Amino acid sequence: MKVGLRIDVDTFRGTRLGAPHLCRLLAERRITATFFFSVGPDNMGRHLWRLLDPKFLAKMIRSRAPSLYGWDILLRGAFWPGPLIGRKLQSVIRAAAAAGHEVGLHAWDHHAWQQRLERMDDQAIAAHLQKAHAELTRILGRPPLCSAAPAWKCNRLVLLAKERFGFTYNSDCRGHGIFFPVLDGRRLAQPQVPVTLPTYDEVIGRGGVSDANYPDFLLSRLQPDHLNVLTVHAEVEGLARRRLFENFLRQAQMRAVTFVPLGELLPDPAEISTGGIAPRDIPGRAGWVACQTPPAPP
Repeated sequence: MKVGLRIDVDTFRGTRLGAPHLCRLLAERRITATFFFSVGPDNMGRHLWRLLDPKFLAKMIRSRAPSLYGWDILLRGAFWPGPLIGRKLQSVIRAAAAAGHEVGLHAWDHHAWQQRLERMDDQAIAAHLQKAHAELTRILGRPPLCSAAPAWKCNRLVLLAKERFGFTYNSDCRGHGIFFPVLDGRRLAQPQVPVTLPTYDEVIGRGGVSDANYPDFLLSRLQPDHLNVLTVHAEVEGLARRRLFENFLRQAQMRAVTFVPLGELLPDPAEISTGGIAPRDIPGRAGWVACQTPPAPP
């Protein structure tokens, strides 16, 4: 059974410490994955203002956010401009690529995208993507071949903007199978590889899931003969929960689970179905995410 392993690197600390830890762990277990890097300013501390939202506050309490992420992540950029991740930590990104991992575009400013996408027009979205694409191209010495929208915040304007870039695929939504998005009756050229499994922060502390049984819970969600895509975060599984993640990988490999970059999951284009995306609420997450839907009727 194959599992696509996606690693989101959202912050300065996640890039500086979490990503190298994960690279070492994956090398020990002979696993390659897909890393999606944010390369612009780290302003994630500005999420503190969302504590006024009861749903977000409840999630922060349930996931024990200060111990999970660390105060430097929770405060970074809250009161002053955050550091430019790509400029200061380009060696980490290059090292992930040199280690054989697939490296894709995540964001310029993760916080800005996550909080403002609904108010961004097509020009603002294109400008954000262009800055991130140019910076990651500079770092890698070649254009990135894949992308993933921060926090699964994606709409039709995002899908149309990404057509300007030569991405082999995107991973912008949650869903159940690889598909070509259809907009206004037109099939777009870039397939979506949706995330099918819940993230750690979505399930921990809910439904009896704890650190003690989290690996077993996640293993129980894997489905043979179906698409399995897992997202982990450098800030979580690469730092505070890295031993837990190592335990999960060990148990999964003992059960003959093979972890691969998302690009290796792509079938022949003729075998890929079509679908749409729509905003949905999902358990354990504050705010909407883009989710796979059946295509609209002609």
